[in-house]
Amino acid sequence: MKIALVTDLHFGARNDNIKVALNQKKFYDEVFFPYLKEHNIDTVIDLGDTFDRRKYISFTSLKAAKSMFFDPLKENNITTHMIVGNHDAVYRNTNELNSVYLLTQEYPNIIEYHQPTEINIGGCEMLIVPWICKDNEKQSYQMIKGTTAQIVMGHLELKGFQMNKGYVVQEGADHTIYDKFDMVCTGHYHHKSTEKNINYLGSPYEMTWMDYEDPKGFHIFDTETRELTRVVNPNRMFYKLWYNDTNLTFEEVMAMDFTPYQNAYVKVIVSNKTNPYLFDTYVDKVEQADPINLQVVEDHLHLDIDDDEDIVNEAEDTPTILESYVDGLDIATDKEKVKELLRSLHDRALSII
Repeated sequence: MKIALVTDLHFGARNDNIKVALNQKKFYDEVFFPYLKEHNIDTVIDLGDTFDRRKYISFTSLKAAKSMFFDPLKENNITTHMIVGNHDAVYRNTNELNSVYLLTQEYPNIIEYHQPTEINIGGCEMLIVPWICKDNEKQSYQMIKGTTAQIVMGHLELKGFQMNKGYVVQEGADHTIYDKFDMVCTGHYHHKSTEKNINYLGSPYEMTWMDYEDPKGFHIFDTETRELTRVVNPNRMFYKLWYNDTNLTFEEVMAMDFTPYQNAYVKVIVSNKTNPYLFDTYVDKVEQADPINLQVVEDHLHLDIDDDEDIVNEAEDTPTILESYVDGLDIATDKEKVKELLRSLHDRALSII
């Protein structure tokens, strides 16, 4: 039996941005549900953080989530196991009051898990481990230690893994407590990574600049072979365009295809601008594509960088700038903890922009 695994859907992301929701819908309409239909998959496990904010969601975002995800699941008779993530729980110390349960009561095909639970799908014994908090911590670790299941599906915070590409989390549980299992599949971190038996599946689509050039998608788990196969989402939402008009003509600019930048976040990185009129024409063409946000980065001289590719990366990478600043501080405080706090604040800020 084959099961679709998807995680960190974050409905209502970017402060209920409608165009972000359209990008999410594109994934479900063009990638997710067509694949399930083509391969006759009738079971889905959602590994947490279905909704973006703990305490509320706008009516617009909820309607969009139902239309693009929950309704098609019901209409196609797809049994959906939904694991509560930290973003789904209203309070930090308990999962009991959560958005998954409250907002999906009209869907008989949905099964919600806010406590650790042993289940059997297609003859495969699994341990479901939702977000571990004060309320369920003792029970969770008891079941992790005592279960005979060989597969874990959860929403776990483990240290030593990348939350986003290049940013390793220094806090969380030790992954060795899961050494007894054949396979652990988990949500929470948006970057896909694998170490030994631990698989962070990653988010299905781009939502912030931290996702730039970090491939997204979902997975298929075969209960018989225990194989995990990734299905890539080809859609993108974040683009960096390198502008250099040294050998660029007006005709070439007019012939360029800017349609991919509709409903996208775009940065134009200026490495060489000799013709202001040509540059304005180029930027106008990008704007006419109707991106969600367009930024032009021209003043990079203060960065003291020789390599052009570094200019592009440095112009965007706010967390790297913050970490470099912390590294340069003469303080007795643990710098790694300071960096972790700044990364957390940065991610939280992005979620409400």
